[in-house]
Amino acid sequence: MMKAIDLNSDLGESYGAWRMGDDAAMLDIVSSANVACGFHAGDPSGILRTLRAAAQRGVTVGAHVSYPDLVGFGRRDMDIAPADLTADVIYQIGALQGLAAAAGTTVRYVKPHGALYNRIAVDAVQGAAVIAAIKTVDPALALIGLAGAQILDQARAAGLAVVGEAYADRAYTPKGHLVPRREPGAVLHDASLIAARMVRLATEGVVEASDGSAIRLEAQSICVHGDSPGAVAIAREVRRRLEEHGLGVASSLLPGLRHA
Repeated sequence: MMKAIDLNSDLGESYGAWRMGDDAAMLDIVSSANVACGFHAGDPSGILRTLRAAAQRGVTVGAHVSYPDLVGFGRRDMDIAPADLTADVIYQIGALQGLAAAAGTTVRYVKPHGALYNRIAVDAVQGAAVIAAIKTVDPALALIGLAGAQILDQARAAGLAVVGEAYADRAYTPKGHLVPRREPGAVLHDASLIAARMVRLATEGVVEASDGSAIRLEAQSICVHGDSPGAVAIAREVRRRLEEHGLGVASSLLPGLRHA
């Protein structure tokens, strides 16, 4: 059983008058914040506000990069030329690094969002484009990706530190993939059930799939979507139950903690 596990959330996603989630409340619970970079969500002032709040709480910050898809919230798959995708990711990391510096913190990792996250889990070409962008900006940045996906091996082979991630509020297929959002039951809402699933993940390394089977996941980080209904209550219950079972909640990128 691991002694500590990272708890992360997707934040900084409000855009103008459009408010997404409760960043301040989530930052009191999580150990890492995946902060939007403006391509799927987030405006500069809101992103800066989230980064300042993260810095005040000592929460580790990562760049939540995406396809250029504000209308679709980054959840529409896109066929983008590798060179263009690399440039897009470089642009987003750089923008967040500048805002992070202004907020008194630094970007420590990169976590792709939505459709890009799912695509690079199985698409080595787009995965290579994202890896190239990270290495161009700063090869010390880690990559967070879906636990068990080939992108983690691909990034590790390219010299990047990687962190395997499990989703607290998403259902899994028997093959370890996320159940597509368009399917019933893809998003979980019962905080108690979700917390129990994550305790089992952290203590046994397994999670129950949609068909009831147990699948093994090697994850060092757990994500709770910041835009999900009841997200704060879910994250709070997950953290409470983890700590109740003797597990600390800390960034997987802090010194002394193992990453994959």
